[in-house]
Amino acid sequence: MLWFSVTADSAMYLPSAFREDSLDVQHDFIRAHPLGVLTTSAEGGLMANHIPCLLYPEGPCGVLRLHVARANPQLAELASGRECLVVFHGPQAYVSPSWYPTKAETHKVVPTWNFVAVHAWGVPVIQDDPAWLRAQLDALTDSQEKARAQPWRVDEAPADFIAAQMRVIVGVEIRLSRIEGKWKVSQNRPVADRQGVVEGLVNERGDAVMAGLVARRGGLA
Repeated sequence: MLWFSVTADSAMYLPSAFREDSLDVQHDFIRAHPLGVLTTSAEGGLMANHIPCLLYPEGPCGVLRLHVARANPQLAELASGRECLVVFHGPQAYVSPSWYPTKAETHKVVPTWNFVAVHAWGVPVIQDDPAWLRAQLDALTDSQEKARAQPWRVDEAPADFIAAQMRVIVGVEIRLSRIEGKWKVSQNRPVADRQGVVEGLVNERGDAVMAGLVARRGGLA
């Protein structure tokens, strides 16, 4: 049983029902789910690391800024001038065929998996300037702390401690050349099945987030 397909080229498998081409929607998604899977390819094979990223609306597709440890072996691949891929994941959920009212008609239904993801490609550039790196650290911290009643700031830590921490990391900037979004949330099912998925997610899984996505994308809300 095949739940999803994978192509052999360097793009996502994107049936038209699941495509999301709005750059604003893609960017909002990355900002809401900033932990990306940074993937590179070299002679030794594929390498992937989970790295928090900040997105800036610069250029045709946006710019990602992040940092990695100097000890990370992926750093050499990031400095190679080859394209990399950053994958951002969002809500995901198993979908039971028992939730489909159409199951009673033909029984020709199978399980699937709903999910939301954005893939972004670009050539990474190493940023080893301390001022650039400090600005990235401040911005990344502020992006996560700003909603707190008393946000923590980098300059609350001792200056010599922060300087030591910065010596063991390196900045990376990726100017995105292309970006793809996939919202696979039951849009290809009949209306009754979409409603069944919403009810199944809420009643059996307590998953209001994915249920809401199915409802909105499926024209039920």
